[in-house]
Amino acid sequence: MLTLALTVLVAGVAGLARGFSGFGAALIFMPAGSALVGPAVAAPVLLVADGVLSLGFLPRAWVLARRRDVALMASGAVIGVPLGAYVLRHSDPLLLRWVIAGLASSMLLLLVSGWRYHGTPRASVTAVVGAVAGLFGGLAQMTGPPVVAYWLSGKETHGTMRASIILFFGATTVFTFISYLVSGIITVQTLWLAALVAPAYALGLFSGARAFHLASPDIFRRLCFVLIAASVVTSLPVWR
Repeated sequence: MLTLALTVLVAGVAGLARGFSGFGAALIFMPAGSALVGPAVAAPVLLVADGVLSLGFLPRAWVLARRRDVALMASGAVIGVPLGAYVLRHSDPLLLRWVIAGLASSMLLLLVSGWRYHGTPRASVTAVVGAVAGLFGGLAQMTGPPVVAYWLSGKETHGTMRASIILFFGATTVFTFISYLVSGIITVQTLWLAALVAPAYALGLFSGARAFHLASPDIFRRLCFVLIAASVVTSLPVWR
């Protein structure tokens, strides 16, 4: 019961970050979730809960997003996602926990540093970024940071970029669900756990979406960074 309660709590916090910024849920949920229930359970739980509960964001995202760029990036993700799912399915769980903690830490440092891609956005580069994001997504649901670092180099407003991220996530959710289903990662156990954490995740999504229009993006972004760092540090296998 304690494990379930902690998983639900982490899911709520992850949903809050996702609802506000359009990404960040995996960076918070996956390190802690992997420590609580294992990487091969945490990843499909987040995928199912987020995929179902984020459907309401897609219509508006379709209107505001740069659909051509999203399609190009999704073409790369088609290749990256199955590779990530294969690694998740066949790797040692303890090793995966270290890999996920390392990925989350690296993505956090990337976001905190403020580094941006300053090259000229080209179709080939966009597709490669999509492949990398898909690989990270299939492995640990960490699709967002490479995409954010790349798209922040443009001149789009925060709302347009957020919409493009949400639409891209919608596409990768489909790819990942199929890959997880074929690989046997999605089980009855993960579906039940996803149903149990979904209410808390939904509350976080709703609150984060409301905060997007009310709060300062800079303040909330810093709070997300703190939560991601706390999730990584407290979930390291060394504390076992």
